[in-house]
Amino acid sequence: MLKRKITKTLIEWKNEENKQCLLVRGARQVGKTFIIEQFCKENYESYIYINFELSPTLKDIFSGDLDANTLIMKLEVTFPNIEIKPGRTVLFLDEIQSCPNARVALKSFAIDKKIDVIASGSLLGLYYKEITSYPVGYEKIVDMYPLDFEEFLWAVGIKEKLILQVKKSFEDKTSINEYILAQLNKQFRMYLIVGGMPRIVDEYVKEKSLGKVMTLQKSMIEDYKLDVVKYAETSIRQKVLNTFDSIPAQLAKKNKKFSYVNILEGEKNVGERKYSTSIEWLKNAGIINYCYNLTEPAAPLKSNLRLDCFKIYMRDTGLLMSMYEEGIQKDILNDELYINEGAILENICAEEIQTRYSDIMYYEKKSQLEIDFILNINGIVTAIEVKSGNNKQSKSLNSIINNYKTVSRYIKLEKDTNVYIDNLGIEHYPLFMMMFI
Repeated sequence: MLKRKITKTLIEWKNEENKQCLLVRGARQVGKTFIIEQFCKENYESYIYINFELSPTLKDIFSGDLDANTLIMKLEVTFPNIEIKPGRTVLFLDEIQSCPNARVALKSFAIDKKIDVIASGSLLGLYYKEITSYPVGYEKIVDMYPLDFEEFLWAVGIKEKLILQVKKSFEDKTSINEYILAQLNKQFRMYLIVGGMPRIVDEYVKEKSLGKVMTLQKSMIEDYKLDVVKYAETSIRQKVLNTFDSIPAQLAKKNKKFSYVNILEGEKNVGERKYSTSIEWLKNAGIINYCYNLTEPAAPLKSNLRLDCFKIYMRDTGLLMSMYEEGIQKDILNDELYINEGAILENICAEEIQTRYSDIMYYEKKSQLEIDFILNINGIVTAIEVKSGNNKQSKSLNSIINNYKTVSRYIKLEKDTNVYIDNLGIEHYPLFMMMFI
């Protein structure tokens, strides 16, 4: 059974005095249903589970009046063996995007407080037009992602005590024992290949078969494409598929900036007007992350976002790996991390950032200076450079140090290194320590 950080969030929500309904968002197959069901069973005397895709007839519960008393009576009639007890019963509405009225009803449940309600959905951003009234102020939205590297380490049996010791080395900026460093580097390379989708991680932990892992990954990619065919509007369906298929090639470019003209070779009249909706579809489905360029690396960072200049990363790096040609996994195992101009390493760093920050940002100026990621960490604007090869030069960081006083901290993540600070004040860390930033 995989341990997930979101469980702590669920427990904190349950203990809130004036709780709202909880809405858990995330891509398909990130483990929402499993982890929420487990939480409900362990923390409530009873719970009602409704999956609107598997049981579409239950949508009728939310037709007509949506006041809490009426809804609870309908639930009691539909589930006569479950007694609804205030504070001790939870209602879990799964795939709520398939029943817009259920989303509207969250307000009634939150005001009434007779029953705790958790909802989850994979394609929530795609059904916004069908919801007549959003329960603003009555739902708490939490995003769920694939397993991050720390959760992956838990899954493969690395003890939390050891992770905390390594985290202390990060915080104190002191070196790690070389043997421990080597072992964590090995696990990081495996994480690049396996990724963080729970079903795939579970298969890897049980069978230790990368062949089965890759088969599952390719199957999951096909499932995502089937979702596009099933749920995307006819007018954009092929555009979404073309955009999705172009992501590995987009990231393989030197600057990795997303370019509309690179979506489909030979296509004419390609531009934002034609493809922006398809990109937004993938984002709303929880499949990709945006990384926006900044006009200046200065706080407040959000005021400097360039919404027309961005990179796109896959939300799960293991799935990105499966979209490249076969054999790339062998290169990773052989420590050839420079492949594809660092696309895979940047992707995994973006993945880690998205779990903790609302926006992923980078800084590029006239193709001469590029900083992979810019973060505001506790009020300190921080430049982060990800180095995939053996080149130890830091031209971009050096330029930032010399020319941008708005940036106060400099971090370099690289292979074959331990923790240290150089004479310019640049903090050097092994790549896997991205999990502590």
